[in-house]
Amino acid sequence: MDRQQLADIVRNIPDFPIPGVQFKDITTLLANGAALRTVIDQLAERYAGRGIEAVVGVESRGFIFSAPLAYRLGVGLVPVRKAGKLPAATHRIEYELEYGSNVLEIHQDALVPGTRVVVVDDLLATGGTIAAACALVERAGGVVDEVAFIIELPALGGRQRLAGRPIHALLSF
Repeated sequence: MDRQQLADIVRNIPDFPIPGVQFKDITTLLANGAALRTVIDQLAERYAGRGIEAVVGVESRGFIFSAPLAYRLGVGLVPVRKAGKLPAATHRIEYELEYGSNVLEIHQDALVPGTRVVVVDDLLATGGTIAAACALVERAGGVVDEVAFIIELPALGGRQRLAGRPIHALLSF
């Protein structure tokens, strides 16, 4: 399945969750076995042999893609979660969203210092969530090799907010 076929499967929902937002609904992609396999295969091929030692998945849709990617790479999965969801001591960061603010956390002992990671989320919009996740990884001692997304919305300027970090997106709308 090529990128255009994947893009055609993603559903657009206007005015969700608030007026003016064009929500890219990946549930249609997830429900299509061939599309989901293609996404994971493409990510696994990209990161194989690059010395990635862990995959960091960002809550919540990032978990969907980070778990099978970690499995395929034979490395661990480190969750970055919303506030209050992790049971042990955490690093915490507050950040701005396209339509509000939020808090993310990572376990303080989630990464051995110097661990090379790829940070995975479903969508790059304004870059606030992923910038916060990368800051948490670095606070925990990790080294961000690249950030990976299924979808990028370039018009929202997320790349600029990520200040030169290596970025990979399978689809762009």
